[in-house]
Amino acid sequence: MRVLVTGGASGLGAALAAAFAARGDDVLVGDITEPPSAAEVAQQPSRNQGSKPHFIKLDVRADDDWAAARDWVLREWGELDVLVNNAGVAGGGRIDVAGMDEWQWITEINLFGVVRGTRTFVPMFKQQRSGHIVNIASLAGLVHPAGMGSYNAVKAGVVAFSETTSHELAEYDVRCSVACPSYFRTRLIENIQGTDTAVGQVIGGLVAAAPLGPEDIAAAVLDGMDRGDELIIPDDAAKAAYYLKLTDRAAYDEVMRRQAARLNAMSKDGD
Repeated sequence: MRVLVTGGASGLGAALAAAFAARGDDVLVGDITEPPSAAEVAQQPSRNQGSKPHFIKLDVRADDDWAAARDWVLREWGELDVLVNNAGVAGGGRIDVAGMDEWQWITEINLFGVVRGTRTFVPMFKQQRSGHIVNIASLAGLVHPAGMGSYNAVKAGVVAFSETTSHELAEYDVRCSVACPSYFRTRLIENIQGTDTAVGQVIGGLVAAAPLGPEDIAAAVLDGMDRGDELIIPDDAAKAAYYLKLTDRAAYDEVMRRQAARLNAMSKDGD
């Protein structure tokens, strides 16, 4: 297969790119920063019959970069089999703490980046009458903890957008999946932005304590793709939280409100 992974230079994106390459797929990594080893890797044949991995500069906020990625695919491959909209940033903050600039920043990358990528390649997928779009959302798109309003909103938007895309493209034999992992060990948290520092502390602790790494999530995402799952919940913690919301809303609400109270207490202690 021919696969484009956005945000593929590090973290989950790099793990996804490696997992596809390990299966013998041709992979194009799109990212704003070239991975340090890209130059060396590009000199080595991959496992796909001598083909080489590729990198292209791709800022998911930039229409020109998306057009360049589409042109590269057409020129080098002619078609695309899988688009993985993975690029994203970490952020959050309580309603009265996070500023509108923070909302605009995270929306532009985490939601509009997915929309731009999908819009760029849907005409190609329709013409091919084949293809698979995989959008990386988060458990935050399904359950909504306190202090994460902007992150919850954009990830829920990705879930809704993915379902809509799946319905629209079904008659063209184009699939769309959305993956919603819980916390896993990733350096993404090191770049979290926002004025609500209490939220950053909480999330940092949860990420540090997570039992799974990006390679575990990537393997589960590929398994879900292969099964044809439209909603991929790749880890047990995410499944348990979502199941609680679906089956016992009162208990779910109580958990979320206790978490909100702890967050507020942290802030008061820090005053």
